[in-house]
Parts: sequence; C-alpha cells; structure tokens
Amino acid sequence: MDLYEKYNLKHVINADGKMTILGVSKVSDEVVEAQKQGAQNFFEMSDLLIQTGKYLAKLVDSEDALVVNSASAGIAETLAGVIGQGSRYHVYHPYTERITKRDVILPMGHDVDYGTPVEVMMNVAGARMVPAGYANMCTPEHIEMQITEQTAAILYIKSHHTVQKSMLTIPEAIEVAHRHNLPLILDAAAEEDLVKYLEMDADVVIYSGAKAIEGPASGVIFGKEKYIRWARMQGAGIGRAMKIGKENILGLTAAIAKYLKEGSEAGSAMKQRLEPFVSNLAGVPNLKVRVVQDAAGRQIFRAEVTPTGKLSAKEICNQLRNGDIAIYAREYRVNEGIIEFDIRAVNDVEMYQIVSRLKEIIEGE
Repeated sequence: MDLYEKYNLKHVINADGKMTILGVSKVSDEVVEAQKQGAQNFFEMSDLLIQTGKYLAKLVDSEDALVVNSASAGIAETLAGVIGQGSRYHVYHPYTERITKRDVILPMGHDVDYGTPVEVMMNVAGARMVPAGYANMCTPEHIEMQITEQTAAILYIKSHHTVQKSMLTIPEAIEVAHRHNLPLILDAAAEEDLVKYLEMDADVVIYSGAKAIEGPASGVIFGKEKYIRWARMQGAGIGRAMKIGKENILGLTAAIAKYLKEGSEAGSAMKQRLEPFVSNLAGVPNLKVRVVQDAAGRQIFRAEVTPTGKLSAKEICNQLRNGDIAIYAREYRVNEGIIEFDIRAVNDVEMYQIVSRLKEIIEGE
C-alpha cells in the first residue's frame, strides 16, 4: 500500500508552481541522504546552526547565515532581532514596553497575503507596521517621510505577489535605509539568485529553502553578522516555536550547495519542454494558448490558457482540482479569464494527463 492509499490521499499534479499548499518542491536523493544523516545522528544544536551558517555564508560571500524553519520565520526572527538589538531581556520579554523602537516601514503594495499576511509576521516579531506610499505607488520619498526616531528597519518584499508598477527599486530602498542608518531587510523567498541582493548591500536577505533551492521545509537568512547573530538569539524566545530539526538543517545546507553548483532549470530549457505541451493544449477546442514569462521577471515560462467556450477559467480550474487526480493549475489570473500551467514540477506523463483531462472537461461543456 502506498502513501496515497494508506492515508486516503489524492494523487496531485502540481502545475501551480512551488506552492506551500502542495508541499512546495520535490527534493533530490542527495538532499534526502543529507536529511537521513542528520536524522540518524546527534549534534550540539547551537553549534550545528553556527557551523552550517558559516559554511553557507562562505558559499555566497555573506558575513553570516542562519538556517530557519521557513522564510516566514526568517522575517519574524530577523525583525525581532533588530528590535531587541542583542538584548537578553528582550529575548525573554519580546513585547516589553521598555523597548519602543519598533516601527518597521513597508511599502503599502508589499503588505500581501502569501499564505498569511506580511503584517502577521511583523506582529509576531513585535514590530509595528508603518505603511509607506500607496497600493499602486511607493517612491523613495514616500519611505523617507515615514522615518522617525522609532523606526527600527525597512522591510522590502521581492515577490510576484507584490505590486510591481511605480514601486521603488531594491537599490533605492537600500540607499534610503543606509542614509538613515537603518537596516534594509529583504524578503526574497522565491527568488533564484542567492548572491545579487547581497552584492547590492542589502543588510539581510531571506529565502525559502523549499522553493527555488528545492530543499526541505526550511528557510535561510543571509546578511550582516550582527543581524544574523541577533536573529539566532531568538531561538530562546519567539523562535522556539519556529525551531528547525537537525535533519532539515543539513538537508537545506546540502540543497544550497547543490543549487549553487548546478542552478535551476534554465529558461531556454523550460521553453523547450513547453513546446509539445503547448502544441497539444492548442489542439483542445475552445482554448487559446501561448507561452508567457513570469510576471516578476524571473526566468520562468508557463503555458497561458484562455478558455473561449461556455466554461469560465474558474469553472475549469475547479473541475481540474476535483477530478480523480487533483490537477492544480496556477489560478492568480482566473478573474481575467486566464489559466496558467507551471511545468517546473511536471513530467511528460503528467503533461499528457493535463491535456487529456482538459479535453474531457471541454467536451463535457
């Protein structure tokens, strides 16, 4: 009996992307072996975090690094560390009224819900969110006018979820932060480049370990030594509820080393794999099909499908999800009548199954 039968679970085809609701990514045998070694041995956990952090920092030329249990934990622990600034009292009393410098400036268009609102993680850290600009615009001046003596940091979310147009750039945000002696904390959870933001001089950069890196459930924080040290201290405070196991610390460390050596699938290779899939989709009645690039500019290419028959994009997606095999398409644009298929975790057999199921749905109109 396999796991699907044992626990009465549906088989899933993940054409949505590296999404938390579907378990994010598949990990390699090399990463699984590192997890196994971690799970079957003992370590001084504080030393394991410090030494793996040093190893990872050297790989990307960062001052230090810290493996955490998710990018969300990275946000919460980093912000808590910046607020506490090394205070042991703060670690044990994270919401103390003795510390009043808690304002964290966030462009208004960056307060998105990525599974939880960004503001929730800020609140967990004990930060007060100070929105800057507007939902459709934020300039360096908008950030600057919100800075006061109570400002602890500036937070920037680099994501396809956030507003893209009329938004200040990361270098602009860094320049404003540093001119006012503030840290710029960058949440780059799903980003693919582990080096460029450090080279821009961002003070802290936070990644999901399970997305582009294809590691286990985890996150990693790179950046300036004192901010990493302050974040690490939170393991005795709010971070206790976010602790990561030894197996995933070592699994992510192996995944990052592998990722930096081999990289992710190239955009050109992805487009080549898309060709027969798009051709087969185009053969399904009442579907307009084309290849599109990720809206945030990443080298990710997807099949964009626009239904032209009686069924709406939303109705088709509902039927795809509720079949014998749960097929998850990318539904961010169903309100515009558009479905996207992300093939990064989809093999040739699964592409055939997607096309076949779409034919069934369309023919049933």
